[in-house]
Amino acid sequence: MSSCSTIHLTLPQWDGSTRKIRFIYLVDLTSFRLTECPKKGPVIPLYLGADLLSNTDVRTENHPRYHAKFAKKGLATKIHFSSAFRFHGLKVPTSNNSLWFYSVQGLFRVAFEMYSKQEQLAVLENFQDIWKSQINDSPLKMSYSLNVQLDLSDSLGVCETQSKNELSDPHYSQDYREALNVCGSDATDTSADHDYCSFPKRSLQIEPSHIVVSLVRQKLHSLDNRLSSQPLTCTEQLETVLLLLENIDRFINGNLEEKGVTESVLALLKTKDWAKDAVYSSTLLSCIGRWLGQQFNAANSSISQKVEGFKVQHIDRISDLPPAEELATELFPEAMQTLLLHWMGLSEESTLEKRHSEYPILLLILEFANHNLITGVAHVLYSSLICK
Repeated sequence: MSSCSTIHLTLPQWDGSTRKIRFIYLVDLTSFRLTECPKKGPVIPLYLGADLLSNTDVRTENHPRYHAKFAKKGLATKIHFSSAFRFHGLKVPTSNNSLWFYSVQGLFRVAFEMYSKQEQLAVLENFQDIWKSQINDSPLKMSYSLNVQLDLSDSLGVCETQSKNELSDPHYSQDYREALNVCGSDATDTSADHDYCSFPKRSLQIEPSHIVVSLVRQKLHSLDNRLSSQPLTCTEQLETVLLLLENIDRFINGNLEEKGVTESVLALLKTKDWAKDAVYSSTLLSCIGRWLGQQFNAANSSISQKVEGFKVQHIDRISDLPPAEELATELFPEAMQTLLLHWMGLSEESTLEKRHSEYPILLLILEFANHNLITGVAHVLYSSLICK
């Protein structure tokens, strides 16, 4: 099985918002896998009992009694692993290298007996496909003795290159968590006992980027299931989803441009009237306002340079400057003008007369906000305000 006396494994796990559940795949009476890999034949997913009962009303010392109760119903089993296997984050006594696991039916039974409604919903949404696929499974035996890990020497790529149609199990999106089989002194087990419910330190075994990749794949798989079971009938919704996915694809490939970001942001903003009746408390408006303010503030030095250059060119005509609209267009970013024009109700739909009459006010705001005074009015008002 291995040239090493001890084989160190990391169980794959499903990550929920409030719960993490480690699991294995039972192949037959003596062997198991840590990856599903459908091409290798059918398997039965089994879920670690300690994770299922953690954060419930069942005290840790009472876990064995509950496990045994579910085992009598064929919903749980005690698996005795060969002493050659040691589990990262699950160090059990070497004299009794065994762990309790539950079938997906047992997982649902525990969830609906012990979990909050939110956790029950999470289990239902994420495991219903697995429950359906395993519905004809026979009850579990009271115990199994497993001494062979069939994917010990498999290449991870064998499973990762399968078609999307084979990825029907949300666990499969966690394939990056395949056990790291380490031999030698680098993986020395320094303790025979440990906290049964603790989780392995990911930083020691799993790259953070792999965790994110897995979560992204899980979200995409969930979206695929949603669209297959409950197709969206609203064309606008579908177009927005498609637009976002196209730009996500461009982002991943490194060719996302400003136009794509603009389209995505506008599409989301148009999905509903986010700030309706909440202009004083809208988190979205506050966030956009903060971001715009930071961008405009960062542009202050370049604006100052442009204004100083303008003053040098017009030093002899300071009392005979171009109209306010021309000054604003020449000296200040278009985005600043666009914001104020729409804010002041002077957008493209406004009458030219109203726009012409109020543009000096807009210019004054730009001068003060950018700390760059140009017109005589701005200098006079600024001096008056400072004196007060």
